[in-house]
Amino acid sequence: METYFLTDTGKVRDHNEDSVIILKNANNEYLLAVADGMGGHKAGEVASSMAINHLSKKFTEREKMGEKAEAVNFIRDEVAQINESIFAYTSEHEESLGMGTTLVLAIFTEDYLLFGNVGDSSGFVFKNEKLYKVTKDHTLVNLLVKTGELTEEEAEHHPKKNILMRALGANNPAEVDIFDVDTDIDGIMLCSDGLTSMLNENQIERVLLSNNTLEEKIIKLIRKCNVRGGTDNISIACLMTKEGDE
Repeated sequence: METYFLTDTGKVRDHNEDSVIILKNANNEYLLAVADGMGGHKAGEVASSMAINHLSKKFTEREKMGEKAEAVNFIRDEVAQINESIFAYTSEHEESLGMGTTLVLAIFTEDYLLFGNVGDSSGFVFKNEKLYKVTKDHTLVNLLVKTGELTEEEAEHHPKKNILMRALGANNPAEVDIFDVDTDIDGIMLCSDGLTSMLNENQIERVLLSNNTLEEKIIKLIRKCNVRGGTDNISIACLMTKEGDE
């Protein structure tokens, strides 16, 4: 296995509200997570770091993830706790009212691969030189596409494409989507929408297929976003099942 993660402020924002982590336990089980915070007075970075710090703590406290059903419960329970913590924080800190965060995570073991998602940060698998999106964005335009009110093309350029229908700190109780994915993959990539709003899947694929180290590939993806304007913070967490060049 080869892993690498990186976060970048981008070219427009004055601070970074994203948080990202990759952890591995003694049983060679992995947790990857990306959170994209929102809210004024730097509250977004408080929310995203609360989410990532909570997950990190709970993952490292466990010797192993256990059966798939246990891991599903872990995702549900910890997401609910993060949500409650954010609501508790905002009730004590008036200036942070409206703060929240997206969250996308993956738990990868020998026996299963699970993704959890709230908001519009994305989870992908990489297989046979193709990138496949696993998660579904909880955005207004995605809802309108589902109901047939917008086409995919219209959604791509819609002025309200960034309006979230779900986020931690915004909905109580928290609703997390969980995806059970085949473990026969070449890689996992999680990212904030700072990547996917700047580069399409074909462009990301081409970089992942390039003859570079994983670190160089992630740096190159972030650089490409910034060349295109870097309008948002950009965070990427990546795991490749085979070390070395793809």
